[in-house]
Amino acid sequence: MSSASALAGLWQLAGLPGEALDFAELAGSDPVLPSSFAVGAAAQSTIAAAALAACELGHLRGAPRQQVSVDMMHAALECIGWFSIDGRVPDPWDKFSGLYRCADGWVRVHANFPHHRDGALKLLGLEPAAADRAMAEQAMLSWNAIDFESAAAASGLVATALRSFEAWDASPQGAAIASQPLFTMDRIGDAPPLALPPLRAEQRPLEGIRVLDLTRILAGPVGGRALAAYGADVMLVNSPHLPNIEAIADTSRGKRSAHVDLRTAQGRADMDLLLEGAYVFIQGYRPGGLAALGYGPREAAGRRPGLVYVSLSAYGTQGPWATRRGFDSLVQTAMGFNLAEARAFGSDTPRPLPMQILDEATGCLIAMTAAAALHRQQREGGSWHVQLSLAQTGQWLRELGRVEGGPSAARPSMQPYLETVRSGWGELAGVRHSAQLSRTPAAWVRPSMPPGSHPPRWD
Repeated sequence: MSSASALAGLWQLAGLPGEALDFAELAGSDPVLPSSFAVGAAAQSTIAAAALAACELGHLRGAPRQQVSVDMMHAALECIGWFSIDGRVPDPWDKFSGLYRCADGWVRVHANFPHHRDGALKLLGLEPAAADRAMAEQAMLSWNAIDFESAAAASGLVATALRSFEAWDASPQGAAIASQPLFTMDRIGDAPPLALPPLRAEQRPLEGIRVLDLTRILAGPVGGRALAAYGADVMLVNSPHLPNIEAIADTSRGKRSAHVDLRTAQGRADMDLLLEGAYVFIQGYRPGGLAALGYGPREAAGRRPGLVYVSLSAYGTQGPWATRRGFDSLVQTAMGFNLAEARAFGSDTPRPLPMQILDEATGCLIAMTAAAALHRQQREGGSWHVQLSLAQTGQWLRELGRVEGGPSAARPSMQPYLETVRSGWGELAGVRHSAQLSRTPAAWVRPSMPPGSHPPRWD
């Protein structure tokens, strides 16, 4: 499937005006990175969808439509998520994260957070303070893959067995994912159209749109960052007691960054004030986590009628894995991508895709659907709940088809696409945004700052 066809499909599912597609210009074709999957088309079409949806909302607010151009090579390299801080390129993986051989196949463990790492090591019968990678690899050999996956899930940990596409499709969760659309957009309450600030032609299309970003890893932050590039006032809200990964420096470009502890009365009061002025609320916590604290979609919309509430999960809202934690690397492994990619490269060792494309594409879809739902809210009123998952994005990626000659593609240099800016973390180098807006260029005006750098207030 071409990028243009993929974009048209996303646009139709979002219910946006078809004539706006004439303003999209997509250059390049797969392969742009070494992969048998259409990762370039996935990156390009979702980034274009996010930018075009922002511009369409700007058009609804009175601004003329403008051209949105996305080069596939630039889009794919942006989705690699490369960055450096003061010249240092952080390692994205803990030493215990990754693939492990087991008695009957392979298991992938995600250990970037200390509590996930320590839990996995204890499940293997190891003392976390004394264990090393070799010990973990030896211990895993006594487990069957599905047994370890199930035991990890029962303990609230994150690990998945390696499957083929055929095995995934035959599983209850695979069937549940295949039966769902890429995303859903449901009306969850009555409200008049929100009064959006007026927009001048020279302003970026989302200026004046306030977005609460309650996400940490990685799709949600990418979505908030895209909205910020198109002018939204994005407030990243972290809990002071939860850990983050170093990629927060890259994904916080353009955002404010505040601490709010919803376990406290003060934190709830702060959140309620923020909600009063928000138009969009994005959350990527485990299913039911925020609802238990009183900030599920219906509760939040009750406090702010007309709100667009976006929920991100790993495995969707249906099937036996609906409440299971997960990350891009694990979803790739569980769904069959790692095995299919290995076979395409003629390898016996499972091979990941060349970037966390499920995260990156889902992040762009978050930005697109937030703008699309707000566009719908302006036309119809109501409060809206958008739901997306990494696994549904994975299903969509499969449907884009395979790329002949992809494994032999060379990885290009990122140097022409990099920019270096000051940040609260140090000198931050990263890839410029790949969506080019003809009249109001995308830009991250605010520097990336550590959590808690800003007060939890819009003013």
